Amino acid sequence: MRLAVNTVEETQALAAKLAANVQPGDTILLNGDLGAGKTTFTQGFARALGIKRPLKSPTFTLVREYQTENFPLYHLDVYRLGEEGGAEELGLAEYFGGEGVALIEWSEFIQSELPTDVLTIDLDRVASDTTGNQRTITVNANGPRSQELLAAIEGEA
Repeated sequence: MRLAVNTVEETQALAAKLAANVQPGDTILLNGDLGAGKTTFTQGFARALGIKRPLKSPTFTLVREYQTENFPLYHLDVYRLGEEGGAEELGLAEYFGGEGVALIEWSEFIQSELPTDVLTIDLDRVASDTTGNQRTITVNANGPRSQELLAAIEGEA
């Protein structure tokens, strides 16, 4: 699925559609350059799950945990791990496929730790946009559960 969004609100509306369909064990990867909208997407996702406290990127802590009504949301930002890796020693895999939903920014740095069934969301800024708000969002599913999520948000788009 590929869509163009023109505002922060449109990005967060897509995040809310996804949030309405997640369940414990789901893993969602957010890819994009700095400033592409990963944290903006996550804020809309968390708000739709009923998380009221301010959400910020966990860049310096790697993982922030938020409790929803039904499950924990694990927001991981593994940018600081860089290409050197080291994820194996950190035990990040315990956040995947369990009782919570994992939303991961910069997942390319922990590829070996990720489950195989993931929903991948690529956010790209539109270079010709003078407002800085236009994005192309591409959503891909890899596995049966993530395909269910993709079908659910495509049906609502």
